Amino acid sequence: MDENELVIIGDTSGVSWVVPVKRFKGINEAAPKVYMQGALHADELPGPAVLHFLCGLLRQAEAENRIVGDITIVPQANPVGLAQQLFLQLQGRFDSSTGTNFNRDFPLISLQDRELLLSGEEAKTAIVKLKNRLLNMALAADIVVDLHCDNESLFYAYICEEFWPDAKDFAGALGLHSVFLSDGQSTAFEEAVAYAFRQDESSDGRRRFVTTLELRGQSDVDETLAKADATGLYNFLTGRGIIAGDAPEQSDWSGKATLLDHIEVVRSPVSGTILFNQSLNSTVKAGELLAKIITNPGDENGVYEVVAPQDGTIITRSSNRFVACGDQLYKMTCDAPTTAQRAPGALES
Repeated sequence: MDENELVIIGDTSGVSWVVPVKRFKGINEAAPKVYMQGALHADELPGPAVLHFLCGLLRQAEAENRIVGDITIVPQANPVGLAQQLFLQLQGRFDSSTGTNFNRDFPLISLQDRELLLSGEEAKTAIVKLKNRLLNMALAADIVVDLHCDNESLFYAYICEEFWPDAKDFAGALGLHSVFLSDGQSTAFEEAVAYAFRQDESSDGRRRFVTTLELRGQSDVDETLAKADATGLYNFLTGRGIIAGDAPEQSDWSGKATLLDHIEVVRSPVSGTILFNQSLNSTVKAGELLAKIITNPGDENGVYEVVAPQDGTIITRSSNRFVACGDQLYKMTCDAPTTAQRAPGALES
């Protein structure tokens, strides 16, 4: 394994950031190449744990000369967000200087323009430099996995529609509960990679794959889970021929793939203390009680009831127990289109 560092010069004198990069050289230059990163949202820590254990498996495969295609791992991709501590709480989703989501505003470029991402860096902010460096590394690969997590959540992934159903081997190897089929209309990291892949008509699209893997919830930082998920990623790579060896036989993936337009993001129309009435993986009917919001504690009429807008399955739930008006409570997968108006792109900011 080769180890090096990306050094990101900060926006003020004397400040710089370091991003560790680990590379496993493949024995076949023509084999597909892989890029994986964790904690682009710096407070989402299941990813670094999974990639830690995956690197251990890859070192063993490397010692046995079984790494076929190049594999690049960035276990903790966002040192800027990792340093954002406010009153002892890590604030890793948004850049505190601009309010921008660290997983938005990636440039949409063609593969041919990849090297332009590194030009003129002296005039770019640290965050732009970081995003451009990460995207530049990813666009050198054929298979890209961006590891995230939700608040409280089942195990699911965002996968652009063009990679489905070819990516069922990924869903099966990881044992995903659900797949959200992205529409390719946002500037998130995954969709910026997919955009570049989409512009290149000269290559075999079946060789390529990109996903945002949601490793359950933010509190699911657990050694047993991390080792199991690392093994799932390893088995996926083995099945794709990136690592030489026999991958375990998989039965057909039995989960559900859902278009983004069929995902209900249930928001609260009021503010207050949340009393959840449904758990993850609950199947609910239209009109069934989802949560009670105590809007006026102690008042006889101080509770607002939130009900299911349609039939569906609870995939995610807020980890907060206080909600402001418009805040998200749940995500539900449904058979019918969402009852709310949804602009193309990401489900949330």
